[in-house]
Amino acid sequence: MTEMMRAIVLDTPGPAEALTIRELPIPTPSEGWVLIQVKAFGLNRSELHTRLGLAEGVTFPRVLGIEATGVVIDAPGGEFTPGQQVVAVMGGMGRTYDGGYAEYTCVPATQVIAFQSNLDWGTLGAVPEMLQTSYGSLTVGLDAQPGQSILIRGGTSSIGMATAVLAKQRGMTVFSTTRNPNRADALTRIGVDHVLIDDGDVQAQVRAILPDGVDTALELVGTPTLPDTLRSTRVHGVVCFTGMLSNQWTVKDFYPIEYIPRGVRLSAYGGGAADLPPTVLQGFLDAVAAGEATVPIDRVYAFDQIAEAHTAMEQGTAVGKLVVLTGL
Repeated sequence: MTEMMRAIVLDTPGPAEALTIRELPIPTPSEGWVLIQVKAFGLNRSELHTRLGLAEGVTFPRVLGIEATGVVIDAPGGEFTPGQQVVAVMGGMGRTYDGGYAEYTCVPATQVIAFQSNLDWGTLGAVPEMLQTSYGSLTVGLDAQPGQSILIRGGTSSIGMATAVLAKQRGMTVFSTTRNPNRADALTRIGVDHVLIDDGDVQAQVRAILPDGVDTALELVGTPTLPDTLRSTRVHGVVCFTGMLSNQWTVKDFYPIEYIPRGVRLSAYGGGAADLPPTVLQGFLDAVAAGEATVPIDRVYAFDQIAEAHTAMEQGTAVGKLVVLTGL
């Protein structure tokens, strides 16, 4: 008799209510794949893009979810042992094959990272994609160095807050933006040095403090704010385009000499599990357990609250990560 699981399925792009819970067979892993019992999964903007029909190359019906956190059930290739705590991120999850919005998920072993922690599953479920993107943006996208300054555009997003935590661990001076003055305290609590209320002219606020501009800048809002972020950055400074909270990611009639300020460097980051070394994941979780780092979580939802969670993500009301527990 085939064992069944609960999964959240999207049959076709639509509103949050288009995400439906149904019974599906538990996947069977083949060589090189890992079956994971999902304990928790975080929500990501890319899943919102998929639900809205903005993502390319996705076939339906599809179980969404570009990340998952749980324990190994089976790994036929021997890459992991049953019972190991693991996270899985990216690599086509929730797009070209079913992802983490389920009680079990089956993913390539190359997308899986093991760890050991006594933190609760709600906290652990918030970490993988958030940490991978933040760490990858700092290292690959910005080559950020201790003592440098960084501007985080879209600071109250989960990645924005995680990047602030990592940057402070590196001894960086952190500037972070929010459009809502009521969210300033949330940024101050995680160690942000300069909270900037985003009025569209952030470069003036930055240069009032650092006349030459910041050393590095992380763009998480998208192309509408990118020109101002570039103008906030010093000559030979680096801006990394990572996020698209605005759902706008293309520049019309791009003329580089006019668009990019003289001497400022523009890069981009989009990565996967290979950009998150196991030692970095374990070290971050250990730091959280020791009270030396924080995981910015807005709310943890039950499995059957997925539509409510997606609505909160779409409305942009969250300050930090949204997480769903499977209840297993």
